[in-house]
Amino acid sequence: QVQVVESGGGLVQPGGSLRLSCAASGSISTIYVMAWYRQAPGQSRELVADITSNGSKNYGDSVKGRFTISRDNDKNTVYLQMNSLKPEDTAVYYCNAEILGITTMVNNYWGQGTQVTVSS
Repeated sequence: QVQVVESGGGLVQPGGSLRLSCAASGSISTIYVMAWYRQAPGQSRELVADITSNGSKNYGDSVKGRFTISRDNDKNTVYLQMNSLKPEDTAVYYCNAEILGITTMVNNYWGQGTQVTVSS
């Protein structure tokens, strides 16, 4: 059994910062790509950023220069540092991890989501 759990969301004023964390646990052999997605009300889910196991990063255009993704492979954890937050960053943020289980094939696992609200 593999679980992916996010933490760190909340309410922040425009221009502020938040740091999201996502930890994978369970019967894990290898974690390949870890990613953050977000979904605002009435909109489709979009990629925010992803990072490979060797540290290659990719960002959505709307967050480049403001958000930074990182990971700690020893802790099976991915982070999203969000700076200069804007009201349009308000969304539920989801963690996704591509995981090879000890007894299972490669699957994509989603966290339950964490709400980020940017408002004055």
